[in-house]
Amino acid sequence: MSYSDLNVWAFLIIIAVLLLSMLLGNILRLIPGLKKTLIPVSVMGGAVLLIISTITYYCAGDYLFNLPVFGGNGESGTFSGMQVLEMITYHALGIGFIASGMRTSKKKFNKERAGEVFNSGLTTVNGYLIQAFVGLIITLIAAYLLHADGLISAAGILLAFGFGQGTGQAMNFGKNFEEYGFKGGSNFGLTIAALGFLVACIVGVIYINVMRRKGQIKIVEREKGNSLSDYEDENEISVVSSMDKFTVQVAIVLAVYAASFGIMYGLTKLIPSFETTLFGFNFFIGVLLTIPVKAVLNKLQEKKIIKKQIVNNFMMDRIGGFAFDLMIVAGVAAIQIPLLVSYWSVLLIMAVAGALVTAFYVNFVCKKQFGTYRHEQFLAFFGMLTGTASTGMILLREIDGTYRTPASENLIFQNVPAMIFGFPLMFLANFAPKSDLSALITCIIVGVAFVALNILLFRNKIFRRRKPAPPTDGEVSVQE
Repeated sequence: MSYSDLNVWAFLIIIAVLLLSMLLGNILRLIPGLKKTLIPVSVMGGAVLLIISTITYYCAGDYLFNLPVFGGNGESGTFSGMQVLEMITYHALGIGFIASGMRTSKKKFNKERAGEVFNSGLTTVNGYLIQAFVGLIITLIAAYLLHADGLISAAGILLAFGFGQGTGQAMNFGKNFEEYGFKGGSNFGLTIAALGFLVACIVGVIYINVMRRKGQIKIVEREKGNSLSDYEDENEISVVSSMDKFTVQVAIVLAVYAASFGIMYGLTKLIPSFETTLFGFNFFIGVLLTIPVKAVLNKLQEKKIIKKQIVNNFMMDRIGGFAFDLMIVAGVAAIQIPLLVSYWSVLLIMAVAGALVTAFYVNFVCKKQFGTYRHEQFLAFFGMLTGTASTGMILLREIDGTYRTPASENLIFQNVPAMIFGFPLMFLANFAPKSDLSALITCIIVGVAFVALNILLFRNKIFRRRKPAPPTDGEVSVQE
């Protein structure tokens, strides 16, 4: 091996270009009009690379990241540059979720707050369901009427993954759908995710401006944290010792991710037919593993075997933020526009329909369930259900910079009930593409599940106990 070989440098060059594109995106945000759009820097950086890559394709005959300096197009037996981008998107998803899952919390909720968190989780799952239902309806009709080359009727379910869960999951399931004849499935999913970010920012900014003009919301500046408690808890390990504190956090995250790979690999040896499904849930298995890992660490600390708290929430947030930024910029840059030429009408219809139904449903729920802070909760939920949790936080900070309302907490803690109710339904995504009939059956099941979970969400209003009618003249009350 020669260190002057481009293959030795290709991966690092790709990472460097992705990060540099985000710096460029950050510079672009200095443009007044662009800054007001609230488009995340990672999306801007990815969009710049996408434009350059598309121009390169039409001028040089291949995509930017398939050029020799990035490792080539894979003809020599190695991974192509575009495949490396997909791998970065895939792994960054798992690492980001694990870092978020490793955060410790001493927060205790009363009955009312616990109910709001539970309802937040149900709202999230229902957001996925209504997106999947609408998306499936669109592609069931499109596949029958348009006969677009390579489009399958189950493609619409990717609206829930692209809008509802972001770049990583949209690419994962889009890639899986390619096994069922969906030409450019991963690019279809990535494009929906990219359109979702634009929907989040455009609709979010419009909502903020309209409600501000009506006097229903105020812009509250966020206070910068200056105290040590903003960066670490009491009794944590030293920042610098024989092992750097940040190194410890990275080691924990990667160890959990490696363990999740071991579990997925072992299960696929027992159930070979589940290989694609299991490895598509790398993020979920990783998050599940954080629960016993945190429990073991807490127990060791209680027994005084470990005298200091190891996990640092601030650094875990930074690891997660870096992973999600990298996931988004790589995912957007990996889109191959020429493969989507015959799908653009379907993609745009899905994006518009997804934006409308998500905005309508989330606004309705927030008005009924989160009345005292409905606007804050709307922005948080809508941003998350069209982009990522980070997008929701970006929109929320515009009107609740100090997090005075519970909206930010709901966004964080809703993950537990959302996973409990949403995970079984995710298996439908592997059933849907098998045939047109399975796509239709999936659509029906999703619709029924949406109705059932909404009954659960509005349980207090639907099954509210009626107060006994006051006694009429001549009647005596039981209490009397």
